[in-house]
Amino acid sequence: MPRYLWSGSLSFGLINVPIRLVSAVQDRDVHFRQLHEPDGSPIETRRYCSEEEKEVPFEEIGRGYELDDGTLVTLTDEELDAAAPRKSRTIDIEAFVDRSEIDPLLFDHPYVLLPAGETDGVMRAYRLLAEVIDSSDRVALGRVVLRAKEHLVTVGVRDGLLALTTMRFHDELRPAADVDNGGRKPSAAKLKAAVDVVKAMSADWDPGRYEDRHRRRLEDAVAGADRTEDVEDPKSGDAETPDATGARDMMDVLKASLDKARAG
Repeated sequence: MPRYLWSGSLSFGLINVPIRLVSAVQDRDVHFRQLHEPDGSPIETRRYCSEEEKEVPFEEIGRGYELDDGTLVTLTDEELDAAAPRKSRTIDIEAFVDRSEIDPLLFDHPYVLLPAGETDGVMRAYRLLAEVIDSSDRVALGRVVLRAKEHLVTVGVRDGLLALTTMRFHDELRPAADVDNGGRKPSAAKLKAAVDVVKAMSADWDPGRYEDRHRRRLEDAVAGADRTEDVEDPKSGDAETPDATGARDMMDVLKASLDKARAG
């Protein structure tokens, strides 16, 4: 059972459901510690004052914001507390929206909301809210304060459980106008050839087919395992990839890609 990160209630009209928040994902990355190579001792991070050239205790550390001209503006704990979001143990549902209308780039981190208690009243309220959201084909929109930051969140249903996803605010996305769109539109012939490649490579989504190959190689290195089967390096084919800078070259590449996709 994962440990819960937050507890409170989910409010929908006059219905108040006690819930606990747990992460819907688990960290599977291989984490390393920095070591002093000659003797293998762990490296420690210390807070150091560049002016007095000495270590600084935590209680002497303040907060500063650097302006565009390089000036540092110092904020007191009282000023930071005044700007902090109001702490609340309630997620108030503000609206129900069509999930398909939300830009996927706005979604951030997934969580699961579990009922906080197994009494009949809590479980009935939890199941009612889950069925209401699931049958509406929409997601609930609300706000929650996590780690001293207010988040916009959606609440949907996954495998019968309420699923919460924190979101980015719209002004956090980089405008498309700031990104190079790649130049001129492709010709109709190149577009058709590329679409044929997509069709030939189309498959049903099966998440079990894909794994983190880099993590597996790191785990093998840590365990000292001698893996006999060949693990394809995603970069191994770079040297053989033709330079598709010209129109004819691009068509040759697309044709070769289509032949490869049809071959399996």
